[in-house]
Amino acid sequence: MFHFARNRSRRISVMDYISTRGSAPTLDFRAATLAGLASDGGLYVPAKWPQLSPDEIRGLAGLDYVETAVRVMAPFVAGALGEDELRGLCKAAYGRFSHDAVTPLVQLDHRHWLLELFHGPTLAFKDVALQLLGQLFETFLSGGDTDITIVGATSGDTGSAAIEAVAGREHIQIFMLHPEGRVSDVQRRQMTTVLAPNVHNISIDGSFDDAQAMVKRLFGDEEARAKVTLSAVNSINWARLMAQVVYYFYAAVRLGGPDRPVAFSVPTGNFGDVFAGYVAAQMGLPVAKLVVATNVNDILHRALASGDYSAGTVTPTATPSMDIQVSSNFERLLFDLAGRDGAAITAMMGEFDAKRAMTIPADMLAGARDLFASASIDGDTMALALRWAQERGGQVIDPHSAVGLAAARALNLDADIPVVTLATAHPAKFREAVERATGVRPSLPARLGNLFDREERYTRLPGDYDAVKAFILAESARG
Repeated sequence: MFHFARNRSRRISVMDYISTRGSAPTLDFRAATLAGLASDGGLYVPAKWPQLSPDEIRGLAGLDYVETAVRVMAPFVAGALGEDELRGLCKAAYGRFSHDAVTPLVQLDHRHWLLELFHGPTLAFKDVALQLLGQLFETFLSGGDTDITIVGATSGDTGSAAIEAVAGREHIQIFMLHPEGRVSDVQRRQMTTVLAPNVHNISIDGSFDDAQAMVKRLFGDEEARAKVTLSAVNSINWARLMAQVVYYFYAAVRLGGPDRPVAFSVPTGNFGDVFAGYVAAQMGLPVAKLVVATNVNDILHRALASGDYSAGTVTPTATPSMDIQVSSNFERLLFDLAGRDGAAITAMMGEFDAKRAMTIPADMLAGARDLFASASIDGDTMALALRWAQERGGQVIDPHSAVGLAAARALNLDADIPVVTLATAHPAKFREAVERATGVRPSLPARLGNLFDREERYTRLPGDYDAVKAFILAESARG
């Protein structure tokens, strides 16, 4: 079992947040949520990992999702929100989900399970975090005179979930960049048919990595920061990861945790979802293994297997949300593995930015291997997993979930350890790929049935930072 050094104080009056690069100011939860990215270019993490004892984890059994969320997240928001206030925000966030369990478990065979994370309004796991993040933004901005400009990049699902969470809210403008032609039609339309005046969709020529690099550059641009108050909804925002920690506990206690370890297989692009599982393990949840399941864009698999963290050219696949070669949240794991040495992480990430490559030292990797496994799944293997889920498990799943399932089925663990694959999107978001593999064309839920009849609105820009920056600043001033 993997255990990193932990601060064992369970009762936290105020949770502080520090940057992975060590030189940004320490913030409370409210300030870290509104800031998104730290001013030194790093990512905010809690100053210490809170702990839940085995008895406290057992006490989650039988609780509904909202009460589970309150108990898991309360230490992270300490000093910024009380438990009753947090409970109200969770009720508002998860009351819009189409399944009363919010994130239900579905059994595939004697040891494999799906954790369905797609019952939110945009049919993707991002809703679990972003519905709450929208509530947090509104709470923290209400009654004040601060306006924020949210800028994000999406490989498909973050954009629609973020837009759904903040469309029409006061004090917020949102600009979402997506790579032209590299998201599915359903994913694009879920963003571009939201016509609220505070929503601005930008299609750029380039890849998701290009869009993400522009967003991170904007946060470090002094001219931009002087003109607008920037905030983030990508998983670089700690509040998003915090909300995702909850469903690891919710699933594990239903499969015997903490008295039985559980393994999780996570379709992975930007490393945020699987890092939430790492956080759960640090909090005391017995996690047998976290499987980092990538497609052929396998920088994370190479990094964990051999220390080779080098970015290649993005290969478009049937799993576009995973077509990523630079995984921002991996920095959070490196920070812990480096003993929380901000200067060391600054040097490492500086090398990566300059060379698009770095080698992770063997002693750092050794600290991760007890908990993490990884696999790179190609398109044929993904399609086989789609068919297996339908024919043997009775479930039609999406291609990203199939990547996770393929990796889960290849995992070598004791037979009595259940393996949960995170089902990250509704199959109807990727109808063509599912139909090619299974012969079944999944239908959109009724609430999205007229998606293809709705008007679209978005701006196409070249893959040029200055052009994107100028557009964002001009539209922010106009709004």
